[in-house]
Amino acid sequence: MTPGARTGTAGEALAEARGVLATLDHPGLDASVLLARTLDLPRTALIARPEIPIDPAAKRRFGELVGRRAAGEPLAWLTGRREFWSFELEVDRSTLVPRPETERLVEAVLEAVGEAVSGDEGGRVADLGTGCGAVAIAVAREAAGQPEVVATDIDAGALEVARRNVRRLAPGRVELRRGSWCEPLEAGAYAVIASNPPYLRADDPHLLGDGVRHEPRRALVGGRDGLAAIRAIGHGAVRCLRPGGRLLLEHGAEQGAAARAALAAAGFERVRTLRDLGGRDRVTQGTRP
Repeated sequence: MTPGARTGTAGEALAEARGVLATLDHPGLDASVLLARTLDLPRTALIARPEIPIDPAAKRRFGELVGRRAAGEPLAWLTGRREFWSFELEVDRSTLVPRPETERLVEAVLEAVGEAVSGDEGGRVADLGTGCGAVAIAVAREAAGQPEVVATDIDAGALEVARRNVRRLAPGRVELRRGSWCEPLEAGAYAVIASNPPYLRADDPHLLGDGVRHEPRRALVGGRDGLAAIRAIGHGAVRCLRPGGRLLLEHGAEQGAAARAALAAAGFERVRTLRDLGGRDRVTQGTRP
């Protein structure tokens, strides 16, 4: 997108950007989100007043963002923000962009925490591979009884993003620890452990998709068969969960049977898979004996 030298309008800039982004699924939406970010205005203002003037410097910044989006960079990276659950998260290149499907994991975790609290057991909750902190923050904000939430990640950059999100959205309610999966956790101390681990196969065609091809591979690829992280978490969680504690893992729509087998092999009982709103296998859970 080549910016002009003259002052233009929001309507003109959006029309030009829609053309540049025409191969994407939502060119109009992406263009309006990026322009709203550039001008620090709500999208509704751009819709209501397409005659809003845009000076050459703003047009140049907008053009750069549109060009990067056309090249496949995730929209959330370009705006630095992503809505999830009932709040807005900061994200950057060190984190996976939270997906709507992961809200099903949050729902399942809140149900599990509620059952633990109603049984007068209480207990701690762990979110493994927390990334920007989406699941941990949602649980800390919403769970009955305000359980202690511990979130782990092996990447220092991701933890710094999570730290800023926690400070703004759930201050004092999530403890962040650096390490791989269950390694930073105490043995037998947790009522619920949850994770949205990498579960794509190394040759999965989704890795070439819009936005996804730019995201960190370590947060997406779960080994040759996509199940390496699921198996590792299953074995580690047996050590960290208290008796009767529950493990919940998000996975791909075709991985329900494999995830159930992995949890059963790790020693979990009452293993079952929950479906998302589209009727697809999405979260598999098991109980430590």
